[in-house]
Amino acid sequence: MMAASRAISLVEAITNVMVGYVIAVATQFFVFPLFGLHASINANLIIGAVFTVVSLAVLRSAPPVREVAGSARRRQGAWRRRIR
Repeated sequence: MMAASRAISLVEAITNVMVGYVIAVATQFFVFPLFGLHASINANLIIGAVFTVVSLAVLRSAPPVREVAGSARRRQGAWRRRIR
């Protein structure tokens, strides 16, 4: 059962990245000309790929959300104890 769950998670993650990439390239296609930037379709695809790789690298190095949330709760609890 665990292997199927991991496989589904992988498919979901890949799908999320692909959808995000398509949205990013489509946004560039419409927004760049508003700022006087005119890029070819190939340039837009490459720019989107670069931003996707950077985004994945940043997310990979960021701490998990539960770790950040737990740290915030601990700080808040310590702050409340000092006030009392």
